[in-house]
Amino acid sequence: MSKTIAVIPGDGIGPEIMTATLRVLDALDCGLAYDFAEAGVAALEHGGELLPQATLDKIAEHKVALKGPLTTPIGGGFTSINVTLRRHFDLYANVRPAISFPGTKARFENIDIITVRENTEGAYLAEGQTLSEDGEVATSIIRNTRKGSTRIVRYAFEMAVRKGRKKVTAVHKANIMKTSSGMFLNVAREIAREYPQIEFNEMIVDNTCMQLVMRPEQFDVIVTTNLFGDILSDLCAGLVGGLGLAPGDNIGEHAAIFEAVHGSAPDIAGKGIANPCALLLAAADMLDYLDMVAKGDQLRQAIRATMTDDRDSVTPDVGGKGSTDSFADAIVKRIKG
Repeated sequence: MSKTIAVIPGDGIGPEIMTATLRVLDALDCGLAYDFAEAGVAALEHGGELLPQATLDKIAEHKVALKGPLTTPIGGGFTSINVTLRRHFDLYANVRPAISFPGTKARFENIDIITVRENTEGAYLAEGQTLSEDGEVATSIIRNTRKGSTRIVRYAFEMAVRKGRKKVTAVHKANIMKTSSGMFLNVAREIAREYPQIEFNEMIVDNTCMQLVMRPEQFDVIVTTNLFGDILSDLCAGLVGGLGLAPGDNIGEHAAIFEAVHGSAPDIAGKGIANPCALLLAAADMLDYLDMVAKGDQLRQAIRATMTDDRDSVTPDVGGKGSTDSFADAIVKRIKG
């Protein structure tokens, strides 16, 4: 199989962890070719645009992209690049696995939770945000649609079936937000009836936060709206050691972008100590998406083995003495046997 993907190295530590990730992908012999594109500050400096049309065209052509962290400058009317990409390609499902790995400072072991977040509507709409002329009243609109709720809930259940998951929990605030969150909950109840083989649970978002830090083992797949999913997925990342181990998958009907969800970390850029795991795990999810599930599993197993048996090679943020390159070298060594 030969497949070309768009590759956006990103800003800050992005090029370092992308180089490491592509080296590991090459060791897996996946038959991938890379079409490099720019976005973020690097693109702004080179061509005057945060998100060039050429980059959008490459993603549209290849339909799959692997993306490093991007920096959106603060102020000046700049719109979030990630939000722009999600809306441009209608990447309605944001999938965030949180899986325990050895050697971290996490307070829990054996965490395996997937958060499925609606990615294009809800509280993150630019339209409807206003500030009164005197600066005293700020207003924003939460707009959920039946279409948006239906497709994200169905995606969560279909994913649960595909991955052999046992339980889906719909997280909401329908007791207070009776329209926007209430409709989402009603849709979730309707769709759950179509999947009797999957246990269905519903939980108010504040209780979900408490339960996640008290008894996270009760969760399997969480499906929720945009704002709640943004918060809960980071909470879940904290359960397994932080954003350095958090991949993010943005899935639509016609395109998919896989990314490290952490920032560009300019304070450590160029020092060679950035943890490549979030992007590596995103690459593993990308391989699953490309029907190379065995390759994705092989990559995850190599990461786990390295973090278990080769502590000197892993980066300092997960308790090692190594570098980005030594981490990647150790993973490559395991892949090649």
